[in-house]
Amino acid sequence: MWQLDLQEVAPWLAVNDGVMGGISQARYRRIEEGARFEGEVSLAYGGGFASIRRPVRLPLKMVALSLRVRGDGQRYQLRLRTHGGFDGVVYAAGFDTVAGQWQTLRFTLDDFQATYRGRPVPSAPALDWQDVQQLGLLIADKQAGPFTLDLASLTALQE
Repeated sequence: MWQLDLQEVAPWLAVNDGVMGGISQARYRRIEEGARFEGEVSLAYGGGFASIRRPVRLPLKMVALSLRVRGDGQRYQLRLRTHGGFDGVVYAAGFDTVAGQWQTLRFTLDDFQATYRGRPVPSAPALDWQDVQQLGLLIADKQAGPFTLDLASLTALQE
């Protein structure tokens, strides 16, 4: 079974709205249960999102990704990129959290929608697990204020 080592902090990169003038902040750090994506989203200066991402290679013959999280009641996105670039089309799957409760979420290819800077890209090629080069998490949608998303596991479910 393939599982991402969530306690490996070095590969994670924060990419926040500072790229467009905003002041939101995010960080990724180890915690006892695994890892934590945390920070604060600010809508000032046209901002409004915080994210983290890392390079990844998923195994062949998977059918889904399983993510175990404890959230804060806000909505997040699991994001996959089929390129190693900083900007471009991303495949996003949104999910809601329940404050203080662990949830196990399952994502299939059908759950991911191609977007570019938050807008749908209907002409994008279909997502294939073997093409994924980056994986990330994002909080946006005008959810200003502090956020915390704990991650216990990220596992590839195989045939």
